[in-house]
Amino acid sequence: MAEKPRKSIGDQELALLQHLSEHGDASVGEVAAAFGEPRGLARSTVLTMMERLRAKAYLRRRQVGGVYRYAPVAQSGDVMRHAVGSFVEKTLQGSLSPFVAWMSERTEVSDDELAELEALVANLQSKRKES
Repeated sequence: MAEKPRKSIGDQELALLQHLSEHGDASVGEVAAAFGEPRGLARSTVLTMMERLRAKAYLRRRQVGGVYRYAPVAQSGDVMRHAVGSFVEKTLQGSLSPFVAWMSERTEVSDDELAELEALVANLQSKRKES
């Protein structure tokens, strides 16, 4: 069964998902304290964000001892790939060229990042040769 497409998410929602991915499942109160307070977000705002993410199928919740605990449905890498893909499609009209041009101008690229990029390009080239 194919996975249904998810609605896009904003920067703050993506940051909240990354927080949950790094810290594990949590209640609204825990997320409000650890994630929301440092960002000046009220508990009600955090709750709204979490419920929106649940409605968009990025979070699941379960009741434990009378309290809802929320957890990401997908790994943070999957969420990040979806967010980047959505950005490329919507903002760059599907063209990778502006993104690659921006990347080529960066001066702070680690050896690991450069090796990862080279591996991705090699993978793309091998897929192209196969077709």
